[in-house]
Amino acid sequence: MKPLLLASASPRRRELLRSLGVPFSARAQEVDERPLPGEDPAAHVRRLALAKARAAAGGLSPRSAVRWVLGADTVIALDGEILGKPRGPADARRMLQRLAGRSHEVLTGIALVPAAGGRPRTAVVRSQVAMKPYVAAAVRRYVAGGEPLDKAGAYAVQGAGREFVERVGGSLTNVIGLPLERLAALLASCGIPVGTGAAPGGRSSHRRSGPPRRS
Repeated sequence: MKPLLLASASPRRRELLRSLGVPFSARAQEVDERPLPGEDPAAHVRRLALAKARAAAGGLSPRSAVRWVLGADTVIALDGEILGKPRGPADARRMLQRLAGRSHEVLTGIALVPAAGGRPRTAVVRSQVAMKPYVAAAVRRYVAGGEPLDKAGAYAVQGAGREFVERVGGSLTNVIGLPLERLAALLASCGIPVGTGAAPGGRSSHRRSGPPRRS
């Protein structure tokens, strides 16, 4: 029996959730991820996490063993502005130049929606990421490789984009795409036991030679 459904196709989120020792199934769920006018980053990720979980819950069979549906959404915020996926190579270079030499936030919204209906459980977790100074040649090379073109903020810490990251502060698994510390507490409050296996990540404010992966 798998009482939890993850409303995501992200391999990183599946890997993280598996580390908690919770039996689950997964199903991709597409929603319109465009921010609403005037919507701040925290409200944005909370709304999208709920929308994904509710959409997946609505597609369950009445005979399903699923009790809870988990939705998650992660964004980058710089000076309160949500940075989405770049529109092309020039936009990717512009984003990386804006982020360089500064710190920004990574926010993940998580939502647990009861399959049978009822009150959802939600949370928003923030981490801080400090970026290295801008090096034009490195950015051009990175963008030419294509990796940043489908990544929010135009970089991926799980890939070649790690060379631009100086330090991660806060929950490391939040930067990957699923804040396990907060999620474990939410799951427990829903009656879903969390295993005792070691979960990747944790909290850190130290310089890292190999930053964690982000979905």
